[in-house]
Amino acid sequence: MKATGLWKIYPSGETSIQAVKGVNVSINTGEMVAIMGPSGCGKTTLLNILSGIDEPNSGDVMVKNQPLFGISDDERTRMRAENLGFIFQDFNLLPVLSAVENVELPLLLLGNSATEARTGALAALSSVGLEDRAEHRPAELSGGQQQRVAVARALVHNPAIILCDEPTGNLDSATSSEVLELLLLLNKERNTTFLIVTHDSIIAEHCSRTLRMSDGVIIEDQRKSEEE
Repeated sequence: MKATGLWKIYPSGETSIQAVKGVNVSINTGEMVAIMGPSGCGKTTLLNILSGIDEPNSGDVMVKNQPLFGISDDERTRMRAENLGFIFQDFNLLPVLSAVENVELPLLLLGNSATEARTGALAALSSVGLEDRAEHRPAELSGGQQQRVAVARALVHNPAIILCDEPTGNLDSATSSEVLELLLLLNKERNTTFLIVTHDSIIAEHCSRTLRMSDGVIIEDQRKSEEE
């Protein structure tokens, strides 16, 4: 994923708010990148642009050498469905569906058969240690289990990158550690690429790279050395 010259300006009465100001960033395959900064610094706005949820006022985002903007809504929806995975703070699971039904949704939306989608979903749940909870609905699962289901849903279609918005924000410290260990394992064993907006310094310490934002710009791009 590569972004160049991103600007996002929101009107505010007679003035405007510059939420993202000329940001350039590239995320390489297999990286685990944290975006940190104080509330209101623009990190969630940047994540929303990179995920195609918000459109920038100017600038470009390329995913697998294809533009995310300047295309039709249908084309963007298809690109996001094929190439991006999402993990949210609030899990965003459909309460009326079982765990396996939640996880198979991305595959069904991509046109996989019901059999293919179910097989893929069960494999994804197994990869996050929840094969025995496949038929449970979200209300029957703990917060940590729900987030594991969300992780399985994000990775089931093997996206180019998984974008995470405060993935441990609603979890206690012990459960947060478990989810972080899972993300690190997926990054190491499957070379899954992660971009994580977080306030949690522990997550950032374990990422291969940390972007720090302030007032709409990236002020630091810190990469870990191999020895670290």
